[in-house]
Amino acid sequence: MIKPVLLLCCAGLACAQDYKLEAITAAPTGVPAAYASLLDSKGYRVSGPSGPWCEIWFRKSIPAGAKSSDPSITLPITQGTFLGIMRFPGKGADRRDQTLNAGIYTMRYSNYPVDGAHQGVAPQRDFALLTPIGNDPDPNSTPDFDKLVAQSKTSGTAHAAVFSLEAPSGTSFPALTKEGDHDWVLAVKVGDLPLAIIVAGAYQG
Repeated sequence: MIKPVLLLCCAGLACAQDYKLEAITAAPTGVPAAYASLLDSKGYRVSGPSGPWCEIWFRKSIPAGAKSSDPSITLPITQGTFLGIMRFPGKGADRRDQTLNAGIYTMRYSNYPVDGAHQGVAPQRDFALLTPIGNDPDPNSTPDFDKLVAQSKTSGTAHAAVFSLEAPSGTSFPALTKEGDHDWVLAVKVGDLPLAIIVAGAYQG
């Protein structure tokens, strides 16, 4: 059972549709030992108008890969790298507004391909793909794009379960801010690597 949390800080929470950020002061339960040893013991809870939305624990540090020469790839992370876990206490949804069942998911890094099917989904190609943790037994594996997509579809979704990643716009961590009309972005520093993930809000295409 997760211990009480400490409210961090999120300004401007006047609207009923706003989200807030809390720090979780204990490691997650129900996570296989191979994953638990890699995770930071401190996590983040994002709550919305209906209560807790998701909980995230990043790994202690994310191995850095080579910086891509593609300007649409913002993070120096190798394909398939394990980033952390995301837990939905109730029904969740990804960037495509696909429904995700309550439970614990691994987050792995990937880039969407340059093809017509993905044109315009985001200005950057960095994404986290989610997989139910029971279907992703090895945190040290780095599945290629096709394998990771197939693995992520075991979430019960028609497409891979995806969350947008980007470089943080600010230098204060952790922070939860609204981006545009619908998106809520969690910015953190994982080891030496700053990154941001859109935790709530579906792509408006």
